[in-house]
Amino acid sequence: MMSVGKKSILLILAVLVVDQMLKIWIKTNFELGENVRVASWFYIYFVENPGMAFGMDFIPKTFLTLFRIVASGAIGYGIYYTVKKQYPMGFIACVSLIFAGAVGNIIDSTFYGLIFDSSYGQVATFFPADGGYAPVFQGKVVDMFYFPLFTFPEWVPFFGGGIFFSPVFNIADSAITVGVACLLIFYRKLLDDKKEPK
Repeated sequence: MMSVGKKSILLILAVLVVDQMLKIWIKTNFELGENVRVASWFYIYFVENPGMAFGMDFIPKTFLTLFRIVASGAIGYGIYYTVKKQYPMGFIACVSLIFAGAVGNIIDSTFYGLIFDSSYGQVATFFPADGGYAPVFQGKVVDMFYFPLFTFPEWVPFFGGGIFFSPVFNIADSAITVGVACLLIFYRKLLDDKKEPK
């Protein structure tokens, strides 16, 4: 029977492989801003996030990437600790999803500027002969999932005419969101309890 630690590693690797394969495919097949309509409420829409969530960039890029690396290291240690202390597999899976998502976006921020050229007005080249579009730690995160579920009627206060759920996101973002949500929904008591599980 596979150990909890091995299951955690496999989950992390699965998320990272799918996340990076999809991002590389998007970068090498889409120009920035290009989109494909899958349904009226779902598009594959290529955008690049230069900074924090939702494109915020009030923190210097290098500092933000280094902070992500340190935070991911802490989460990685958390996985080791929870496996060692025999936390429930579901709890460990949630933390593993958060870790995998964080690392997936760190790969973009750290290396994509080096291994791709610009996507502005062209499809990017993987390992271009003339070098990438930015130095190490200055890469942009690739996002592609867009779910404009519906538009608010004009008469709705504050949101009139706006799109419900307008962020564009990726597999890594989804892993983080699912991991955090499941921790809060299913393991809130364990998070609040200072005692370690038996």
